[in-house]
This record gives sequence, structure tokens and C-alpha cells, in this order.
Amino acid sequence: MNLEPGNLILEAGGKRPSNQQLATSNQRGYVLLLTLVFMGIFATVATALVGSVISYGKVERSRVASAQALAIAEGALDLAVERLNDDPFYGGTAETSLGEGTFTIEVATIDQETRRVTATGYVPSSGERRAMKTVRANVGIVDSRISFHYGIQSGNGGFEMRNNSIVSGNIFSNGRVAGDGTNNMVYGDIISAGANGLVYGVHATGTVRAHSIGNASANTIIDTDAHYYETKVNTTVAGTSFPGSADQTSAPLPISDAQIASWEAQAAAGGVASCSGGQYTISSGAISLGPVKIPCDLVISNSAVVTVRGHIWVAGNISVQNSAKVKMDPSLGSKNVAIIADNPANRLTSSIITVRNTATFENSGTPGSFVFLISQNNSAELGGAVVAFELGNSASALVAYAAHGLIPLANSVSLREVTGYKITLANSASIVYDTGLPSSVFESGPGGSWSFVPGTYAITR
Repeated sequence: MNLEPGNLILEAGGKRPSNQQLATSNQRGYVLLLTLVFMGIFATVATALVGSVISYGKVERSRVASAQALAIAEGALDLAVERLNDDPFYGGTAETSLGEGTFTIEVATIDQETRRVTATGYVPSSGERRAMKTVRANVGIVDSRISFHYGIQSGNGGFEMRNNSIVSGNIFSNGRVAGDGTNNMVYGDIISAGANGLVYGVHATGTVRAHSIGNASANTIIDTDAHYYETKVNTTVAGTSFPGSADQTSAPLPISDAQIASWEAQAAAGGVASCSGGQYTISSGAISLGPVKIPCDLVISNSAVVTVRGHIWVAGNISVQNSAKVKMDPSLGSKNVAIIADNPANRLTSSIITVRNTATFENSGTPGSFVFLISQNNSAELGGAVVAFELGNSASALVAYAAHGLIPLANSVSLREVTGYKITLANSASIVYDTGLPSSVFESGPGGSWSFVPGTYAITR
């Protein structure tokens, strides 16, 4: 067989393929090759595209989960501030569910007015955690003022006046305000709140508001207006009477037990004093004291001078007598500190404050600063007769506070403000309300409110 260059081997049967057949065969080969190439390219691109979509989905889900975790952490940070405002001892929260995730809160104390809050958010709420975000901020007390709007404020135990006693300021009582019909003067307004509100036997230069006014056995004089709901008996009103007036709403006393407990904790953080024979006695010389906890009775006597630098918690009774002097450190400025008598083991017959025999109290030298004496005795609230305070001849820088106890005032005692569950005035006792008291500033609290300290927020991870 003659094979010429470019010729192919003969087909079976010796017949040579035509040029057209050869061209068609070549074309089919090229198409198949191109198809295979394009299919490979498409498969590669499709694989890459699917991988990209899957990868993008994972990234997007991670991004969403991260954003959710951050939102949960920031929500937990806000929750921490709310909890601190409810409870100054709040120390954090273990892992807790929230929406699609969980959170934890840690609270660390920086100083008595500042906490560092760390909140962490996790997503999802169970199983493998896809995302975690932690935020941190400092929280501090931005307003440490306590408002005293009245020279006298009493709780449900009420307020009684006898024997020419005088109040220069307003009286607010959740119980009755009662006098004995002698020349008991109130140079201001009187409010006896609630459906049992009653005022009688006093001479008020301002307005009187109560459910009922007057008593047949004791004359009542009101120089301006009288607002009452039900009755008015044996009462002289120089202004206008308003029968059918709505009862006044009862008001909580200015300092809460939670705030007092917070001050006690701050005092204890300053150290615990050593007692001798059940007493911590200061009978001579000059010392600085506070913040400190004294786990027994405190006795300050003779000519001793005590300079108070911070809160003092006495887990017993307090006695200041015989020309002793208690004064605030000048560095406190317009801020005030509390001296607290509170024996948690015995608030019925203990936790009593006695001030007598020319003992004096001095402020820091800045107008508007005062020494706050606080008794947690609760005898009066439980129906007993044990007094929370025994006061006599105290100086004008003193404020007396006993939210659960009885404060009897007599014999020319002079105070700047007095608040108690029940208060009695007799024998020319006088309360002179100071205009600086409506916004008394303390070393901390009450709330006060806790709020974020600017510039301290950070996302830590």
C-alpha cells in the first residue's frame, strides 16, 4: 500500500476516509476537548464559589454572633449599674441567660465611691460558644446628696410637743402632730400625712395639712391656711380653710437602712478598733478617728477632742459627755460623715446615743457641714419605750437621726435637724432648721445614684 505523506492508514476494508470525514472527526475532537476544559473550569469556579459562599456565611454568622455578644455584654453593664443603685453591696452575677446568649458580671471595689464593672456576653446560650465579648467600665456615685426638707420629720410614731417647745422650720410626720395646748410654736408649715393624719394643740405660723385638724381638749392656731379632708375642731384659722382636701402622701425618711449599712461597711473597711472591758474610751487628749468600726461601746468624755475623718460605726452605745468635743476634719469641706450606733445583735436595748453635760460638736469650718449622729435602736417601732437618743446641751452642728427609734428632746437642747420614728419636744426644747440641710453632701451615697465614669468604657476582648 502506497503511503504518501499526510495520508492516514486505510479504514477497514481498504477504503480511504474522505477529507470531509476527517474534518468532521477533528471538529468533534476539538469540541469534546473544549467541553472538558470548560467543564473543568466551571467545576473549579463552582467549587471556589461554593467555598467562598460557605466561608462568607461563616464569617457573617461569626460577625452577627460577635455583635450579639457585644450587645449582651453592654446590656449586662447597664444591669450592673441598676443593681448597684438597688444594693450598694452588689458584687456581680454568675452566668445568666439573656435572649440568644448568656452573660456574667464581675464587680470590683476601687474605693468607697467607685466600682470597676466587667461584663462578658456569650453567644449562643448553650453548646459551643461562637462568640464572646467583654466590656469594662468604672461606675461611681455622681450625686452624694441627701435631702432634708424639714426641721422635723417623724415616721409613723408621730410628733409630740409640750411645755413651750419651739420648732423653727417645717414639720412633716407620717403620724400625728400633737401638742398639749400650751404655747408650742411651729415657725413654719405642718404636714401630717395619710388617712390618719391629725394636727392639734399647736400654733403654726404657716399652713397646716392633715386629714383632720383640731381636738376638743387642746386649742389649735393656724396663721395662714388649713387644708383638711374630714374635720376641723377647736381651731382658729387666720387664712382660708379648705375642707375636703386630699390627704398628703406619706414620705420615706431621708436615709435608708441600705445606705446606713453601706456606710457601716465603709467604716469597717477602714479598720476595726480594739476594745478594753467592753468599751473604747477616749477621755483625754486629741485624736483623729475614722473611717473605723468600733465593736463595743464608744465613750468620749472629759476634755477629749476627737477629729472625725470618715464614717464611724459603733456596734454598741455612744456616749459623748463632760465637755468633750467632736469635730469634723477641715479637709472634709462641705461633706459630712456619719457616726452610727448600731448593734445588730441588740437593737432593742442597745444602739443608744447619749450627748450631755456641755458636750459639743463642730463642723469642718465650711458652712453646710454637720455631724450626723445615727441610732438604729428600734424599740419605739416595736412598741417599746427605750429611747434611741438622750440629748442635752448640744452644739448647733449636730443632726440627730433615728428612723426606728424615739427621740425625746428637752431642757433647752438645740439641734439643726432631727428625724425619727417618733419625736417628742418638751421644756423649752428648740429645733432650728439650717438652710444648708436640704442638700447635705456626704462622703458617699445615698444615692445618690451610681453612674458610668466618663472615659472608662472599653472593649477588652
